[in-house]
Parts: sequence; C-alpha cells; structure tokens
Amino acid sequence: MQHISSYISKNKERFINELIQLLKIPSISADSSYAKEMLTTADLIKKSLLEAGCDKVEICETKGYPIIYGEKIIDSSLPTVLVYGHYDVQPADPIELWDSPPFEPIIKTTKLHPDGAIYARGACDDKGQLYMHVKALEFMTKTNQLPCNVKFMIEGEEEVGSNNLASFVENNTEKLANDIILISDTGMIANDIPSITTGLRGLSYVEVEVTGPNRDLHSGLYGGAVANPINILTKMIASLHDKDNRITIPDFYNKVEKLSQEERAEMAKAPFNKEAYKKALDIDAVYGEKGYTTNERNAIRPTLDVNGIWGGYIGEGAKTVIPSKAYAKISMRLVPNQDWEEITSLFTKHFKSIAPKGVTVEVTPHHGGQGYVTPINTIGYKAASKAYETTFGKIPIPQRSGGSIPIVALFEEELKSKTILMGFGLDSDAIHSPNEHFGIWNYLKGIETIPYFYKYFTEMNN
Repeated sequence: MQHISSYISKNKERFINELIQLLKIPSISADSSYAKEMLTTADLIKKSLLEAGCDKVEICETKGYPIIYGEKIIDSSLPTVLVYGHYDVQPADPIELWDSPPFEPIIKTTKLHPDGAIYARGACDDKGQLYMHVKALEFMTKTNQLPCNVKFMIEGEEEVGSNNLASFVENNTEKLANDIILISDTGMIANDIPSITTGLRGLSYVEVEVTGPNRDLHSGLYGGAVANPINILTKMIASLHDKDNRITIPDFYNKVEKLSQEERAEMAKAPFNKEAYKKALDIDAVYGEKGYTTNERNAIRPTLDVNGIWGGYIGEGAKTVIPSKAYAKISMRLVPNQDWEEITSLFTKHFKSIAPKGVTVEVTPHHGGQGYVTPINTIGYKAASKAYETTFGKIPIPQRSGGSIPIVALFEEELKSKTILMGFGLDSDAIHSPNEHFGIWNYLKGIETIPYFYKYFTEMNN
C-alpha cells in the first residue's frame, strides 16, 4: 500500500478528533432515555461512511435501533468484504468509579500507552475499532488503492443482544452477499505480540426471581419462621458449582468440545505472566475450574457467573426486613457445540428443581448466541495473518477469546461466509468497566493494517 504511513501521519489529528466527537455521544442501547442519542450516532456514522467514499449508505429501520448499511462496489467480479461493527455502548455505571466523565473523552499517557489513550465509554468497544475501518476505507478511496468491494453493516443493539439483527440479515441476504466478513470487536495479546482471535464462546444470559411471602416482613416477628428469598437465592447460586468449580447443572458438559493435548500445548505458547495478571487485577490468587490454566479457563471452558444480585433493603442505615423477592442476573459462557437455547433450558429446569418449598422461582431468558471457531487454513485467515506480519513485523498468534459475539455464528448460517476477527484492543482497555480506553497507537495501527487485509485477500482470491 503506497503512502499509507504518510497518509496516517498527515491526518492523525483529524482521525483522533473525529473519533472523539463520536465518543461524546452517549449511545447507550440498554437505556431508552438515550434513544435520541442513538439516532444521532447513526446519522453521524452514515455521514462518516459517505465522506470515507461509500457510494451508497442507508439507515435501515428495525423494530429497535436502526442498522446502517453502506457499500463501495468497484467491480462485481472482484471479492466483496463485509465489515460488521456496532455503534451502541454499555452503560457507564458505576459513574463514581470513572476518573473522568465517560462521555467527555480525554487523552492520557500511560505505561502501556506512551503515545496516549482515549478514555471514554465505547473507546475500544466498539466505536474506536469500528472507526478504524471507516478511516481505512477513506485511505483506500482517496488514494485510489481500494482493491475490492466493501460493504458495511453497523448495528445499534449489540450490547443488548442484537435482537433485530437476525431478521435483518435473513431479509437482506442478497444485499449483504460477501466473500468474507471482517470484524474488529476483539483484542490482541500485546502491542508487540499481535494475535488473531480464532474462537469465541457462546452465551446464555438469564434473570432469576425467587419469591417467598406475599410482602416484605418484619425480621423479628417472622425471622426463622418463613423462607427468606435472599438466603434461599444465595444457597441456590452457591450450589451451581462443586468443590472443583465445575458447574453442577445435569448434562451441562455433554457437548463440550475437548481439546487435544497438542491443541492445548499450542495455546500455551501464547505469552502469559500469572504474577503480572494478578497484580493488574489486584488479586492474590487466580480462581477457576480445577485442571485448567487461567488462559484455558477463560477461553476453552464454559463458565457460569452471577452478574448482579439484589433484593431487600439496600438504603442508608438499617431496616429489619425479610424481603418478598430476590433477584439475580446470571450469564453462562459456552464453548463450541454447546447450544445456548439447550443450555438455557437445562439451567431453567435445574434451577427450579433445587428450590425448596416455601418459595417459587421464575427464570427469564434474556439473550444468547452460539460459540464460533475460525479455521486458520482459510484464505481469509491467511490474508489477515499476512497483513499483521506486514505492519507489525511478526506473524500473529491464533488465540481463542473468552468473549462472545453471538451474531458471528448467525452470519455463517445465513450468509454462508467465514468471519475474520481482527481486533486491536488490549485486555487492559477496561471494556464494559469504568475508565474504558483505547490506545492511539492501536487505533492508528488498525487503520494501517486493515488496508493490507483487503490487498492480500484480493490477491489470494485471484
């Protein structure tokens, strides 16, 4: 790619400022009070795609928030790359733990990011990584170096389960037809150790409700005489793991993919410093399923975690009360071959079965998705690997991720094409947490690397 480094250097400040303007908009899909901001963000993405060189951009209405579709078709006989991303972000709570306001982006220099990092909600997940693709397209169109066709599909509901994406994809298979799907919503091992995500875990997310008496009761008059829903709920949750931290739901592990010792040995080649890991999290020990390493536990093994729990009185001071209800939100990360709907059903059946008399239990499924594994012998993976090698000077390491992007399996089922996951964030970027950030070096490195993927993918398809 000619002049790519000079183009990025010349436009660096503009690239950063444009991303900052995007990050200022609180596009929180989980909170309906931000509906106006969601639509404002969609309009800005449309404008950016047109300015980057797309010939056609549409804001496609759904039952929820709109999906932005854009395209730059230069020759129908050439390969087509479909870029997926999302413009919605996680809620910023707890606000008090942010060092700066989450929607007032600032740039700070850190040890990991000597060139600076942008601190804001959505900086890495996924506005910053999405915008890399917009600027990469701009470079290729402005310098007349776009080697293939490009399509964009940018949604606004990824953080709440992509409820309307499936029907959009099903109803627009011809419009979305492609040879490869490109997503940057993952990360890499380190700035000097590039990696490509080759596996994602699936997800089952549920909410549980335990109900005891028909109203809150005085804990002195009724304590010890009726079931306390919070006491019961905590016991039920505790029973979901055994002493080896294996999940106790019957048949939960029936379809779990078991990696060979050879595959586990390959995974172990990825650099990992347990002491640095503990120090970064301020913990004195790691924790998880017996018989597996930390990197295996968070990538190739299924998990069950409580994401939130509440009930009773949590205000200032004391209120002696036995609550009528207790609640929890629980997520299960799944590995390939585990069907999220089947796991949800197994959880529901088991959780209701372990409830004692004196309470009733409701389980409400929220959303989920299947796991995914990308083969490393495809043209798409080889093109991505060569692109990283060109800009980083190193062959990237294939790495499975513990995260979930449920729509990846849907894309393969409906569009019959593979997905390549080219992430440029770091584990330390605090996505979904206070003080989320994205390194400026990483942002610009993505803009530099993505055009090479287009170049090599087109060449390898000839």
